[in-house]
Amino acid sequence: MTPLLPEGFRDRLPPHADAAAAIEARALEAARLFGYERADPPLVEYADALGSRLKDGALTDAVRYVDPVSQRTLAIRPDVTAQIARIAATRMGHHPRPVRLSYAGPVLKLRSPELAPAREWRQIGCELIGLDSIPAAQEVVSVAVSALTAAGASGLSIDFTLPDLVDTLAAGPFPVAADKIDTLRERLDAKDAGAVAALAPDYLPLVEAAGPFASALERLRAFDRDGVLASRLGGLAAIAAGLGDGVTLTLDPTERHGFEYQTWLGFSLFIAGAPREVGRGGTYTVMHEGGAEEAATGFSLYADAILATAGPVERRRLFLPFGTPAEAGAAMRAKGWVTVAALETDDTPEAQLATHVYADGAARTL
Repeated sequence: MTPLLPEGFRDRLPPHADAAAAIEARALEAARLFGYERADPPLVEYADALGSRLKDGALTDAVRYVDPVSQRTLAIRPDVTAQIARIAATRMGHHPRPVRLSYAGPVLKLRSPELAPAREWRQIGCELIGLDSIPAAQEVVSVAVSALTAAGASGLSIDFTLPDLVDTLAAGPFPVAADKIDTLRERLDAKDAGAVAALAPDYLPLVEAAGPFASALERLRAFDRDGVLASRLGGLAAIAAGLGDGVTLTLDPTERHGFEYQTWLGFSLFIAGAPREVGRGGTYTVMHEGGAEEAATGFSLYADAILATAGPVERRRLFLPFGTPAEAGAAMRAKGWVTVAALETDDTPEAQLATHVYADGAARTL
């Protein structure tokens, strides 16, 4: 028998689909209160355009196909960020900066990561485009924390990274041959001290620089004898200070996986109960027509990953026996009840998965 769905895809059934939608709505509402307005780009775009809006953001994980109408190659978006960048650079190019936009919608990955077999995700996010400053980064990180909190997550932690660290050091105090930089990045990310020592021994202290935020930051400051990282490290300290004590902070300066197009700042978001990150963010560069560049900062969350930590989803449904006056049901819905009306005389609360039944003008627990 042919499987109902391809590998990496699944149905979202009640009540979990409702719960995921509620998470999405609460996260977007938290962003709206910070001034982030909703944009809703299409699921499919021209592949060449989608792959050119983020500097260093090649379209490597997109499903492509030839459009039978235009005969051009289209791509199903693997990430919404590039689409928001396109909107900000074109349709909203005239808008005063910074532009604050939020979004939510499905994305499709060509391949699923090992720890997350799904290929289709519901992505939620915010982008602040047109400003590269510490206050802008502080705001975006704060909005991400507020969105996760509003979605019901707890035990929040953030792991910061410096995606352009190797490039900055290689262009300054610790030169590295151009053909070795990519390998050095990979070996630092893997914490492979032996390979780093063979490639560029000056970078060895970075292998041990990861850990709790305060101590890792101090190790980086001690390593940065020439001060080339001073502005980045000062920025990280300011962002961390603005988050208070309610969020656990760590720092892994050489983490690169998932931060291929970010510039000086990257961060991964974790919550209690989730085996892997539930979101990522950072600074990046938007490409305009003609090659002009514009700084931006943003984050993306995944509703399914957040929902997986929520435990059993509660159903609270009020059964209205057959013949219950319409105005009685309306009155109970006005009080916040989900009502399920019997449409046949022999219908039962159990058949309708009800938790309460309407009797004598009130809700009674079953």
